[in-house]
Amino acid sequence: MFTGLVEEVGTLSAVVWEQRSAHLRIAAQKILTDVQVGDSIAVNGVCLTVVTFSESDFVVDAVPETMRRTNLGSLAMGAPVNLERALRVGDRLGGHLVSGHVDGVGTIRAVRPEGLATILTVSAPRPLMRYVVEKGAICVDGVSLTVMDVADTSFRLSIIPHTGVHTTLAAAREGQRVNLECDMVAKYVEKLLSTRTPVNEGDSVGDGGLSLETLRKYGFA
Repeated sequence: MFTGLVEEVGTLSAVVWEQRSAHLRIAAQKILTDVQVGDSIAVNGVCLTVVTFSESDFVVDAVPETMRRTNLGSLAMGAPVNLERALRVGDRLGGHLVSGHVDGVGTIRAVRPEGLATILTVSAPRPLMRYVVEKGAICVDGVSLTVMDVADTSFRLSIIPHTGVHTTLAAAREGQRVNLECDMVAKYVEKLLSTRTPVNEGDSVGDGGLSLETLRKYGFA
């Protein structure tokens, strides 16, 4: 589990392909201070496992599913990547709950300044847009961000200077592909509601004995 608060921007220093999978070597400093083999590190928002490390870099394996669902396969050698170590029990949750399981890849359609902020317009696959809500949270290339507003097939983000300087978003450009992870709570709620057993007038649901009238009141029936 992660928070979407990037700790360091590392550099992709080597990629070795093997059977549609890839061994990625990433140069870093801060996150290596307590790294161990088997640790989880979010690389551009993708949860990956450390398989070996040195004083200046670490190596992770990305399987075909990971390469299909993320932008890791399109990164050039030397590309900067956002890095975050897994959340520890007791840490502050300054961003939002992020699993590191990318839902899909979006595209930056526009970049423009607005006062101290930089406004990014990001298009996303239509199936993901139902989870994107105004003032809700979304993880973009491993960065926890608040959705500014939403259109049919895109949404906008307001990037503050601190976020830009300490992540790869300072260099965001039109046409850039970015990893997207939607709010996991929305996905679980949708799944639970889509598989619920139909109820009739007067029926109660679950241990709490919720009536059909109550479910309707809150939009669940």
